[in-house]
Amino acid sequence: MGRHLQTLAAAVIFLLISWIFFTDQFSIFPNPNSDIVCQLQEPTAPTFYDDPTDIYTLDTPMLQWDKKRSRWLHLHPAFSPPENRLLLVTGSQPAPCPDQGRTQKFFLVRSVWVKLAALRAAMVAHPQVEWLFWLDSDTVITDMDFVIPFERYEGYNMVVDGWPDLLVNRSWVAVNTGSFFIRNCGWSMEFLYVWAGMSPSYEKWGGVLRSTFKDKMFPDADEQSSLIYLILEGPKRWREKIYMENRYALSGYWHGIVGRFDGMRAEYGAWGEGRRRHAEVPCSGEHNTEYEGDSCSVGMKRALDFADDQVLRNYGFVHTGLGDASLVVPLKRKVDH
Repeated sequence: MGRHLQTLAAAVIFLLISWIFFTDQFSIFPNPNSDIVCQLQEPTAPTFYDDPTDIYTLDTPMLQWDKKRSRWLHLHPAFSPPENRLLLVTGSQPAPCPDQGRTQKFFLVRSVWVKLAALRAAMVAHPQVEWLFWLDSDTVITDMDFVIPFERYEGYNMVVDGWPDLLVNRSWVAVNTGSFFIRNCGWSMEFLYVWAGMSPSYEKWGGVLRSTFKDKMFPDADEQSSLIYLILEGPKRWREKIYMENRYALSGYWHGIVGRFDGMRAEYGAWGEGRRRHAEVPCSGEHNTEYEGDSCSVGMKRALDFADDQVLRNYGFVHTGLGDASLVVPLKRKVDH
């Protein structure tokens, strides 16, 4: 009896090993169509990670980043070429540090500026990524089908939602930094360092920005006004690499978007076809008395259900209606005649 059990156990183990080795799901051979790469042996040649002066934080400039990143990619050919590989970066704003004396030791001390530090760290941590997509934490992506037109941004290193007419009129809302793309390159490293350098001199830049943008109602030096200031008053090498996108909604205020979902949903038709659009819908957790009751939270639920529908359509299902996430029904099928 014991010998039979041993034989059975050996047979099961053999079949399991064979299944692991020869099935596609756990194949030991690399899949050339997969973006997931497993490099079993790390190259022994030194890279920028071995240099203690190349740090993740913004208080030190990153020199020769293009050269360092290019060498890293050369040593890790499985990640080359990066083409338009995209990394989404987001984060919530920290509360002010209660120890004011201690905060003076930090390069960035204001909450709205932490996105720049996060982007710098992400670039260093992920040299295989070509683009980084920053999204504010109060943002909802409402079009899961949208394909980012990267070919339009060839020759540019930053893409922001912007309006040239407002830029000419020196408005502090000429661009929106709630969501933007930035390329992982030396230009971006240097630009982030210069841009973030406006944060420590908080009160000084607050006054400069307030006098520059007459429609700016608050005295704080925020990262959005500072970016617009650099575009207008900074060297040409900054603004000539920044693309102001307004052919599609890279970002938009929730109140002007959530009411359009029913019409956009109808464009898909019964079989899930239709035009594709893109928008982010920011909505903070604080209630704005300008809007009635729970209009913001209801709008966010509709936005999430709209995006959820786009994913469900790939599996043949759809919500019965926006705002009712509890029930889905099969899509109608086209019949070829």
